[in-house]
Amino acid sequence: MTRRAPDAARRSERSRQAIFDAALALVGEVGYHRLTIEGIAARAGVGKQTIYRWWPSKAEVLLDAFTADADTEGYAAGLPDTGDLAADLKAVLRATVDEFRDPAFQAPYRALAAAGAADEQLSARFVERLLEPGLRAYVARLRAAQEAGQIASWVDLRLAAEMVLSPFSQRWLMRTGELTYAFTDALVETALAGLRPRPS
Repeated sequence: MTRRAPDAARRSERSRQAIFDAALALVGEVGYHRLTIEGIAARAGVGKQTIYRWWPSKAEVLLDAFTADADTEGYAAGLPDTGDLAADLKAVLRATVDEFRDPAFQAPYRALAAAGAADEQLSARFVERLLEPGLRAYVARLRAAQEAGQIASWVDLRLAAEMVLSPFSQRWLMRTGELTYAFTDALVETALAGLRPRPS
């Protein structure tokens, strides 16, 4: 009976997942500034050269780890469309509040935001992988509302989506206030007040 050769692809995938798990756990425990390739390697049970073979920096490891399981595919189904734009946006933003309050989400996201501020290429990849799919979903929902006459015909829908999402990000990243359902509900109402058609 011959023994099967080890599956190198499966071993590599196990190592990659272990590295992702280690990076996400450690950034929550020690913070981004104290996060190191050596620390990730030790937690993952791999040599640091294994990590350097796949990623040039801890920021790149963290980016891949954080976006590996991001539910960007879920955006393909679009935002809810019950016919009530305000209610739909409020529901999605309330769910987003819950996500952003999760410590397991907060630590890597804040770390990547800080790293991206100093690394234009890293920031561009983060936007492409995580932020753009969400923005496209918001734009699609706003377009449906515009076609239904709920949003003025002259409105730039990409700008409108950013009007809804940017204050949310600003409050969370800069901690300018508490991230609450009341805040996001008011944000939706304020944005829509400027986007709805005006009486002729």
